[in-house]
Amino acid sequence: MSVSIKPLADRVLVRPAAAEEKTASGIIIPDTAKEKPQRGEIVAVGEGKTADNGTLVKPQVKVGDNVLYGKYSGTEISVEGNDYLIMRESDIFAIL
Repeated sequence: MSVSIKPLADRVLVRPAAAEEKTASGIIIPDTAKEKPQRGEIVAVGEGKTADNGTLVKPQVKVGDNVLYGKYSGTEISVEGNDYLIMRESDIFAIL
């Protein structure tokens, strides 16, 4: 899927995973009690960060990676009816 947004520098665009609808034991979670997802898929990646010596440091993540990020990381945006998070690569904890 192509997105019309190109992140700058070391920023990435993430499509958050859907919030859990029910617990492992089958209890349905109401909208007011749902946790914010902390995982998602990378949709777009910036060119990378410029180091102090002027060299370009390429990002470690790539489009299609499933990642784990902080609960309150990034800025929520909506593009063409889809919700995304735009965040710095350093806000990503792990590639799953």
